[in-house]
This record gives sequence, structure tokens and C-alpha cells, in this order.
Amino acid sequence: MFARRTHQSDSFAKHRAGKSVSKSKRSFREQAAASRKGEQLITFDTSPPLGRTLTSAIITICVGPEQRIFAAHEDVLSHSPFFAAICRGQFLESASKKVNLAEETPEVFSSVLEYLYKGDYYPRLLHNKRRNTWELEGAEANNAARGAVESTVFHAATQQVLLKDTLLYCTAEKYGLEELKRLALRKQGLQSGIQCSTILASARYAYDHTPESDSKLRAHYLALIIRSRNTFKRSGTLQMEMEAGGKMFFDLFVSLCNHMDDISAIAKSPR
Repeated sequence: MFARRTHQSDSFAKHRAGKSVSKSKRSFREQAAASRKGEQLITFDTSPPLGRTLTSAIITICVGPEQRIFAAHEDVLSHSPFFAAICRGQFLESASKKVNLAEETPEVFSSVLEYLYKGDYYPRLLHNKRRNTWELEGAEANNAARGAVESTVFHAATQQVLLKDTLLYCTAEKYGLEELKRLALRKQGLQSGIQCSTILASARYAYDHTPESDSKLRAHYLALIIRSRNTFKRSGTLQMEMEAGGKMFFDLFVSLCNHMDDISAIAKSPR
């Protein structure tokens, strides 16, 4: 096989992960301060979502292999069909009101809770009135390297660094939060400066954790690879991923064929 080639452009610096075309409502209030180092119980601003008064029980959620502890109101969690079923069923430890989610990633679950309480998660999606565009909070202040770090999470189950928005999309699929899926996909489309290896690992994770009936995130990755093909074809990581195989690469082949057909149709059309 071909030897792996390294290239300076193996990072995804020139291309955004996608385009955002639909308008979105304005994001939530300023992000709550990050938890202090060593703090075990993680809570959020408990101001009532959607104008309601919160009077329900507090549920304790133990997340990840290290059992990080979160706390949230039962009626807020119940916006998710997944948690509504847990709160009604036998999975909830009735005496202590505790839920164990050992397979989840704490950083991702933290963002899910933030979304449930505030309608967005950090970095917020903000409207730039001067440019009439949507952008991520702090996008102008952050350099590419810092942005890349903030957009990724180490996923313990796969032992890989993955895009946080992809993990959120897949988690929202599991929890039945359709609006969070749309928000995560839109935010991922605004990310840049991501390594090819991270994009490909995240794409494979997306294929493994979304149903075939939900093609939006999969299509996002296929379009991204095609649009940035000059970068990816120099990536040894893509070669190794293709050798490993999987449905993603058949879909990529079909997408490339469709792309070439579109180009041919445009070239043949009368001017």
C-alpha cells in the first residue's frame, strides 16, 4: 500500500464544517460560570425555563466512568422522552432520586443540561447584526488553535478526541431532543481549524450512533469531505480509514458520483 504522507494542511483550517442557511432564534442568557476545580456537585441556573416555576424534585445524575455528579429538576429533565421514561420507571432509584449514566461523557451531558435550562449551550450561537451572519460566541477573539480545543472532547469509550457537537447530536438523538440536534448540527457547521483525523473519527462515530433514517449529520460529513477533498486526499488518516472500511465510504463514493454528475450537467447546460 501507499506510504503515509504528512502535510502541513492536514488540519482543517481553510474550510468550515458546513454552511448555515436557516435562521435561528436568539440564544440564551450569559453562560453560568464554570465549576470550580474539584467541585463534585454540578448545578445550573435554576431560573424557570419557558416562564414556569420549578417545584419538582431534584434528580441526581451520576455521569461517566468517574461518576461525576449533576443535579437537575425532574420536570426539566422530562422535556426529554428518555428521561421522562426513566423518571416514571424502575431505572430511577426512588429513595435517593438518582440516575446512573456511566456510558455518557460529562462534558457533553453538561451541555445537554445547559440546553434544557437555557435553550442553548456554550459557545452560544449569536447573531452578528453588522454582518447579518450567525457565529459562535467568542469566534472573533479566539484563534484557530483555541477554537479547535474548545470544539472537541476526549471520548472515553472510544479513546478518541471527537467533535463535541457530533457527540451532542448523537446524544440528542438518544434523548429525543430534536431541537438540540438542529442546534448542534448548525454549530458544527461554524467550526474550523479541526484536524482531519478528528473529523474522520467523528464521522465514523456519527455513522455508528445515528439511524439510517436520520441522514442529516452523515450528509454533513460527506459534503465536508468532498468540499475539502484537496486536504483530505493528502491525509494518511483518510487512507487508513478507507482501508478499515464501513458504510460511510460507500456513501462517500455515491456522493462523489452525484457531485460529478452535477458538474457534468452544469457544463452541458446551455448558457
